[in-house]
Amino acid sequence: MKKSLLPVSLLAALVLAACNSNAETSSTDAAADNASTEPETITYESENGPVEVPADPERIVVLSTYAGNVLALDDDIVGVDSYSKGSPNYDLEDAQEVTADNLEQIIELDPDLIIGLSTTPNLEQLQEIAPTVTYTYGALDYLEQQIEIGKLLNKEEEATEWVEDFQARAQEAGEEIKAKIGEDATVSVIENFDKQLYVFGDNWARGTEILYQEMGLKMPEKVKEVALEPGYYTLSAEVLPEYAGDYLIVSRVADQDNSFMETETFKNIPAVKNGNMFVANAEEFYFNDPITLEIQLEFFKENFLGNE
Repeated sequence: MKKSLLPVSLLAALVLAACNSNAETSSTDAAADNASTEPETITYESENGPVEVPADPERIVVLSTYAGNVLALDDDIVGVDSYSKGSPNYDLEDAQEVTADNLEQIIELDPDLIIGLSTTPNLEQLQEIAPTVTYTYGALDYLEQQIEIGKLLNKEEEATEWVEDFQARAQEAGEEIKAKIGEDATVSVIENFDKQLYVFGDNWARGTEILYQEMGLKMPEKVKEVALEPGYYTLSAEVLPEYAGDYLIVSRVADQDNSFMETETFKNIPAVKNGNMFVANAEEFYFNDPITLEIQLEFFKENFLGNE
């Protein structure tokens, strides 16, 4: 009996193996068919109308502001503006520094997508080089902007997931900070550049979106009056105490004149005297993309709450 059953078992095994092999082949073929049928381009609804862009862009040139938004979605940048190139927040070692005025350099980079601002020069010529999408700065809020970049790069779901997660974490940290410093405590954000001092509203980077929009911390009334609508306000060191909140965030440019911080006027600001001043590296605070926002959020958690 055993001798007569052996060939039958072997035959059944061979039949099963053949079926599995056929199934795997079919599955592989189906995957290949799906890959071959995936569109090479998508239509992106830009603020200026539909633009046909690569479904998976591989050589992106970013001419202003949005480098961190693109990098956060793991897309490749081959050319970038000088401001972004100099940011310590971004890994742009392999990207060339470019400007919209040097069209020949951009052509040599052979981009398949160009991203810029509505005020970027030479837009008509850039559109002849590669699909070009521009945004009006401030038309979208800082989180909507990331989702919009996600749509452009065919990664809307990934962008949306980050936005929702970031908002939850920032708001939770805000509740912890308010519980520690008090609901009515005020916070000011200032920066020095080219012998000028600036105080910021709630949408001009430097962490202001996190502090005011997500965490719900309060802005001094005097800052609200002058900086909320335009985004920032220029002031002198002599009047700075009038705009300083209970807490003071100084976005300091290291290679600029910081002598204002050594004056008696500055040292006598209550936030400074009480140890409620936190100094940030301005170069890490310039933008409001996901990479920068994560750095800013950690800065605020460490300084307001300590390394708990």
